[in-house]
Amino acid sequence: MPYLKGNLHTHTSFSDGALLPGEILEVYADLGYDFVAITDHDYLIRPHYWESIPGNYGRLLVFKGLELEYAPLAYQHFGKIIGEEEVLFVFNHPRQYRLSVAEVNFQVGRISRDIPVQALEVTEQGIYTPLYDTPEILLPKVASDDAHCFDQCGKAWIEVQSSRDRDEILRAIKAGNFGIGFK
Repeated sequence: MPYLKGNLHTHTSFSDGALLPGEILEVYADLGYDFVAITDHDYLIRPHYWESIPGNYGRLLVFKGLELEYAPLAYQHFGKIIGEEEVLFVFNHPRQYRLSVAEVNFQVGRISRDIPVQALEVTEQGIYTPLYDTPEILLPKVASDDAHCFDQCGKAWIEVQSSRDRDEILRAIKAGNFGIGFK
């Protein structure tokens, strides 16, 4: 089975990103990615958001998603990435909030009462944060760009051994069957 290179956290002009969906997808296609998740901020998206995200861009598989805020914890962000039947929830950029490992574990536990957190982002805008890449946090660790503009694309990625199927990719991530890479 092939390894598929992807990014799970990308913003467009539908929220606070600088590029249109087609523009950011073109960047990732040119970088040789196999899949990308568009995860605009839930409180900023416009009408027709879902219909404006294509299912594919050439050979690039596109996931629809959102970056949600969890208000009970001072608006901690987490990603919701949607397959055909599977959904993946990722605790996003703990470094941005300067969380300790204990605080990450507390917040993951709190959010998990309402939403099944299944992975943790160990990057902030593509920069690796080794503090969170620890067995003390009992979640698969993913890397992503959290790209908002062209210059932020292609810094960090995930490589999943899976068929080119949205649900299979998400199941592999939940099971921890992937690696992460950095530029």
